[in-house]
Amino acid sequence: MIGSLLFHGSLSGQKEFPLYNGNIPYSLPAENQEEIETRPDGIRFFRKTSVPILTLFQPENANGQAVLVLPGGGYSGTAFDHEGIDVAKFLNKHGITAIILRYRIPNDKYCTQKHLAPLRDALEGIRYIRSKSEEWKLNKNRVGVMGFSAGGHLAATTSTLFDKNIVDIPTDNISGRPDFSILIYPVIAFTEPFMHAGSRRNLLGEKPDSTLINTFSTEKQITANTPPAFLVHAADDKTVSVQNSILYYQSAISHGLKVEMHLYPEGGHGFGLKNKTTTDYWPDRLIHWLSKY
Repeated sequence: MIGSLLFHGSLSGQKEFPLYNGNIPYSLPAENQEEIETRPDGIRFFRKTSVPILTLFQPENANGQAVLVLPGGGYSGTAFDHEGIDVAKFLNKHGITAIILRYRIPNDKYCTQKHLAPLRDALEGIRYIRSKSEEWKLNKNRVGVMGFSAGGHLAATTSTLFDKNIVDIPTDNISGRPDFSILIYPVIAFTEPFMHAGSRRNLLGEKPDSTLINTFSTEKQITANTPPAFLVHAADDKTVSVQNSILYYQSAISHGLKVEMHLYPEGGHGFGLKNKTTTDYWPDRLIHWLSKY
């Protein structure tokens, strides 16, 4: 079942607002094209998002930390519930402010440079959170990004390309660099043999040149200034090879970064907060890790 959605305030009972006031970078003038597909399991999948939207989840007792949450969907949409709302509610229980971003889904019909639109949105999301630090009672030095699958790729590009002058960012001294990144079964490589072909095609097009491919292969863009990372993946993931997380981990270690990775023998792809094949609960490990940042 597919329905259309225009922004009118609140989708989930939380505070919702557009990411940009006024012109949207790398966009053609158009009304929001967003559609909601409700799958047989009840999960909502948001397609054709052309106007990026933030959904704010504030905890009762905020600890000053904030996470920008980027649901996955192969750059064809976003799995808003189990990789968005469920995650935000979990973070809130631990005093962490969560902001879900429905970033633009790359599409030449409403983007002037579709490969730059999601990255620009994610960087602006980090900047927006920092701009609200006083109002939302946040520490602007404790703002991170969390992404699942293709959202993990977007979180990784946000963490590695923030200082590469890939997109135009206002010169207002508000940084788009995340203080930490959380990458859950992420797409990392855009090169053979471990790339997720659908994500690359949807973001970069059918025949991207080698420079563009390398730029968005995030394991190749890690530097000493890349933020610390927490990774989770299942070895039997048939959608996004576990080698994606391993490549990122190895590159991060080679640059002297602090990185923690949890690999499970089973779990497949898209398990969200709960890998049902194990009694180990990776979100608890995440909370322990986040206490350092």
